Amino acid sequence: MMPLPLRYLWAFPTTAIGLMLTIIALATGGRAKRHTGVLEVHGGCLTFLLHRCTMLPYGAAAMTLGHVVLARDEACLTATRVHERVHVRQAERWGPLFMPAYAIASLVAKLRGGDAYRDNVFEMEAFGDT
Repeated sequence: MMPLPLRYLWAFPTTAIGLMLTIIALATGGRAKRHTGVLEVHGGCLTFLLHRCTMLPYGAAAMTLGHVVLARDEACLTATRVHERVHVRQAERWGPLFMPAYAIASLVAKLRGGDAYRDNVFEMEAFGDT
């Protein structure tokens, strides 16, 4: 396994996107805290963005961008912590390739007649289906 500093560095391109959203969330009333080496952010504009601006019909409770977990509210952070930490580990493994790989996995799932979210191999791992 890669040493921790290298995992943070390898995942940083994705984390940087999460940090940009963190700044916007904090400027709109959101809150942030560090939990087990991950920046957890909730509230502010994230409540709207995760509810209305995802490809999921009812929105997302949370999402991970590198070492940043964005959530609608604190309850969503708690409820999704185990699932989102799997995505943190995936981002550490895949680094800057994680987001393109995730998108390709969604496309493959859809082309196979499945659901782009639930049948995505990254989500299946996070849900413990693999």
